[in-house]
Amino acid sequence: MTAAVAVAPLAAGEPPINFAAHQIRAGNISGAREDFEQMLAMLVAAVHPGARLIAANPGDWGIDVLAGELSGLVVVWQSKYFWPMVTKHRQADIRSSFASAVANAQAKGYRIRRWVLCVPCSMDAPTARWWDRWRARKQRETGIAIELWHETALRNLLITPDAAHVRRHYYDPYAPPPVPASRRAPVRALPEPEAERLDDTLFVRQLRAAGHVEVTAAKREFFNAELLARDVVDKGLPEELDALAESDAIVHAIWESRFNEHAGRAAADPMLPGLHPDVMRDIRESTHAFPATLAAGAVHHCGLLHRLVDQRRAGWVAHWRDVAARHGETAETGKDADER
Repeated sequence: MTAAVAVAPLAAGEPPINFAAHQIRAGNISGAREDFEQMLAMLVAAVHPGARLIAANPGDWGIDVLAGELSGLVVVWQSKYFWPMVTKHRQADIRSSFASAVANAQAKGYRIRRWVLCVPCSMDAPTARWWDRWRARKQRETGIAIELWHETALRNLLITPDAAHVRRHYYDPYAPPPVPASRRAPVRALPEPEAERLDDTLFVRQLRAAGHVEVTAAKREFFNAELLARDVVDKGLPEELDALAESDAIVHAIWESRFNEHAGRAAADPMLPGLHPDVMRDIRESTHAFPATLAAGAVHHCGLLHRLVDQRRAGWVAHWRDVAARHGETAETGKDADER
């Protein structure tokens, strides 16, 4: 059984999705496994909002990507970068992964509703027959729905509109190059009065809540993104407005994927150390994914995320919504909650 998805046709000239790209990006099979797993986490989060990556520390409880709460009913995605096909010698690995997921669920007190094996290739005929029989038997024994996302199912997901940013980031070698510096909106210096005014903004408060001491660069990113966005809105050109909306969606998706990954470890430290640098690095490395119509550079792209934080659509700590709510109360009364 494979994932049931609505298939969107590739646009003319759209590059094919080649899962060998993970080996090229990482330089070896070991790195390709991790790269494929990171891609899978972004893909699942795109089509199943709220899904998150589970880090191995030291073990991952048989879970690579998770949807649901580890105190109730969950869906588990298991990433396996088998290449170039799934053959008989991979059967033991698949059995072991499923057994580990089931055993950990029983030991830790949660239930698996659905277990999805994700591979970047196809099974040969003998292995496909084994899979069909093994899957049917295990479903009867455990009551868990078992699915296979093979290369065709993954491609069908990657060409859906919700996953466009994932496809561009990982599989588009022909994406338009970054906007030349001569065409980009200029990066302006941050005036001192503006820097002082930004001290009272929500995006700065969110950074402070995450333990950031220096926030000058973040202020400058926000300031330049605001100038760019205001210019686009003032001109009112449909293609630029669409490009701004798409860029907002891209940075939001990057933040959400990383937040879900870090939130899985929130019990250890709800300040989510490493979330901000991971997100900003992903944004800077995804320059090719942003529409060239916006004529923005890395500073503007990072600033767009600060704007989302300021709009209460994202944050830098596990309790970011609480920080946003307290900021709203402060804005209404002129006092922090602690002062009242």
